[in-house]
Amino acid sequence: MKLMRLGESGHEQPVVLVTADNGSGQYFSLLPLTRDVDGAFLASGGVAKVRAALEAGTLPAVEDAPNLRVGSPVARPGAVVGIGMNYAAHAAESGATPPEVPVMFLKPSNTVTGPFDRAAVPPLSSKFDWEVELGIVIGREASYLESTAEAAACIAGYVTANDLSERAYQLPGAAGQWTKGKTLPGSTPLGPWLVPAEDIDGGNLPLQSWVNGEPRQDSDTAQLIFDAPTLVHHCSQYMRLEPGDVILTGTPEGVALSGRYPYLQPGDVVEVEVQGLGRQRQELVRS
Repeated sequence: MKLMRLGESGHEQPVVLVTADNGSGQYFSLLPLTRDVDGAFLASGGVAKVRAALEAGTLPAVEDAPNLRVGSPVARPGAVVGIGMNYAAHAAESGATPPEVPVMFLKPSNTVTGPFDRAAVPPLSSKFDWEVELGIVIGREASYLESTAEAAACIAGYVTANDLSERAYQLPGAAGQWTKGKTLPGSTPLGPWLVPAEDIDGGNLPLQSWVNGEPRQDSDTAQLIFDAPTLVHHCSQYMRLEPGDVILTGTPEGVALSGRYPYLQPGDVVEVEVQGLGRQRQELVRS
């Protein structure tokens, strides 16, 4: 079961994609259940309601779904929390020591965009980079959680994410400026779909990236220094996570920052994929 939002930006409709063993899929409208895939829907047991409606056969088919734009699978989050250097090999290629506690930063919700929307390279950009990541979608309020088990129960599902980053803004000077490099408009493509946490093992998913068809990153979420429940628990000690919020769990090695590959330029095409959560494709354009 894959939750999606289809349609033009700002006018997406909630849909569930059900795939068969042979790879074929059927799209069903969720409008009889909800106006959107958002925090209120997730917090009210929306995933269970979708399962029940599918079993009952009460959801109408969306016949033109393959022709519609794919939006972010979760409506504009209240908060997007980034986690830095959460793979030891990426920390090493960045010239950093793997962190002993999670490194947190925030991205504005207006950075969230669809998985196939064009990505704008900033006007003064010189070091625009890609980052394939596993995204956690929060399903219930999380504040001062007492255990990782309690945190795991707050995870509604997972999404593919690309944390597009301008390193020339992010890393200059002794202190660095992560906010400047991580908050560019459209720099957080999510999707194409949200898979409920009970349907997939978020701790054991291959993730990869490509630039112009050439392989870049190739790792697995089993290599995360801090896994998904640990991150939710840790973040809840410092902020109140609300339903619909998203945590980006960090990227593995193989980005341009490593010095092994050139940075992105207008005209390049970036693809990122987390197995089971779908592949994204962004064409880079000059903003």
